[in-house]
Amino acid sequence: MIRLYHFDWSPYCLIQRRLLDYSGCRFQLVEVPLGDRTRIWKLTRERYYQVPVVQDGRQVVFETGADTQVIAKYLDTRLELGLFPRAWEGVQDLLWRYIENDVEGVGFRLNDIHWKDFVPASERCGFVRHKERRFGRGCLEAWRDEEASLLAQMGTVLDPLERMLETRPFLLDVRPVFVDFCLCGVLDNYLYTGKYELPPQHPRLIQWHARLRATRRSKTL
Repeated sequence: MIRLYHFDWSPYCLIQRRLLDYSGCRFQLVEVPLGDRTRIWKLTRERYYQVPVVQDGRQVVFETGADTQVIAKYLDTRLELGLFPRAWEGVQDLLWRYIENDVEGVGFRLNDIHWKDFVPASERCGFVRHKERRFGRGCLEAWRDEEASLLAQMGTVLDPLERMLETRPFLLDVRPVFVDFCLCGVLDNYLYTGKYELPPQHPRLIQWHARLRATRRSKTL
């Protein structure tokens, strides 16, 4: 059975979870403690300590760089999902970078404003330390103060994706490809706490999100 080592709210983990849901395969979720990556470190033979990580029998799969999609491409091949068609070669690379930078950069900040709602009390010190080492002291409080501005930014970064859905049910085609799951995972992180909704000015994205989460891989692909 495929195991996905993850944080429940991580956008990058949620992307892989949506791929697995779509595939219809049986898989196991393994929650990794925020402050203890020992299991990941041992599993990857001391080569990696982040999540997500996929274990498929003896095969252990993780990202090799900031701009890779090693896990998604492994699952695509392993489960025959057809998410990286040649017709969209290059285009998906550009689009997922926009999603994982511009959209995720706003979405995770809005989610993290409410970090006390989902981070266990025993792991809060490590969570704050990690955020402040990366984004500066007081970043979580600063994002809370900027909430209205961040919500406006979310609407702006989603505008081009809304327009992409004017003529088709998914971002690039009549069936989902990788970038659909990439955006879904990033938005699921933004929506994780239940404090927010997708902007009402983006009705196509609202419909797309519900459609994608309900879609399962066609066995004829």
